[in-house]
Amino acid sequence: MAWKIRHQGSPQAKAGLTLGQIVEGLRDGLWEPTDEVMGPADTQWTAIENHPDLSEIAEGLEQPSPHQPDETHIDMNALIDVCLVLLIFFMLTTSYVVAVQKVVPLPEVSQEQKGKLSTVSQKQVRNQMVRVKADVDKNGVHTILIENQKRDVLKADGKTLDAEKFRQELLPYTRGDQRKTELLLDAGDVSWGMVIAIQDAAQSAGINTVRHLAK
Repeated sequence: MAWKIRHQGSPQAKAGLTLGQIVEGLRDGLWEPTDEVMGPADTQWTAIENHPDLSEIAEGLEQPSPHQPDETHIDMNALIDVCLVLLIFFMLTTSYVVAVQKVVPLPEVSQEQKGKLSTVSQKQVRNQMVRVKADVDKNGVHTILIENQKRDVLKADGKTLDAEKFRQELLPYTRGDQRKTELLLDAGDVSWGMVIAIQDAAQSAGINTVRHLAK
C-alpha cells in the first residue's frame, strides 16, 4: 500500500512510501507535522498532524523549544568586551606615561658662564665644606664618597640614596665647634634625581649651602 508525502503547499510529492517510512522520517525530522500525506484510500492531501493514522504519532513527538540554548555554544561577546576594555586601558596608560615623562638634564656650564663662576681656595674647602662625590660607572654601579671615603648610604637596589643613612654620615661634620655648613658636591654621571636627594638629605643634616664642582 503506497503512500505519498509532500511539504506543506508544495506541488512536488514523494510517492511509493510505506506508512512505516513516513513515521521514521517524521521522527528523524525529515518531515514536519504540518507536511501533507495522502494514503492509499485518501482522495486529498491531509496534514500529518490531522491524519487519523499519524496524528497520535505527530502529537507524541517532542518538539525542541526554538529558544532552548545550545550548551555547546560559547558566548564570546563578554570576552571581546573585556579585551577591548583592557586594550583601551593599556593604550591610555601608555600614552599618559609618555606624556608625563620628563628628562631633566644636569646643569652644564657654558663657555660664557665659566668666567662668572666663583672660586674657592683649598683652605675654604677644608674649613667650611664637606666634600661629597657621587658617581656611577659603565655597569650602573653607584658610589658615594664623603671626604674621599666610600660610605654605605645607598638602599638595597644600589641606585637610590638612603637619605637617613646619608644624613647620619654628615652629622659628625655639621656638629661641634668646627661644624661645617657648606657641601661641595662633585656629581659625576649620576641622575638629577640623585643630586636632588643628596641636597635634600644634606640640608636635613644642617648644610645651608650646596656648591657644585664645575668640570
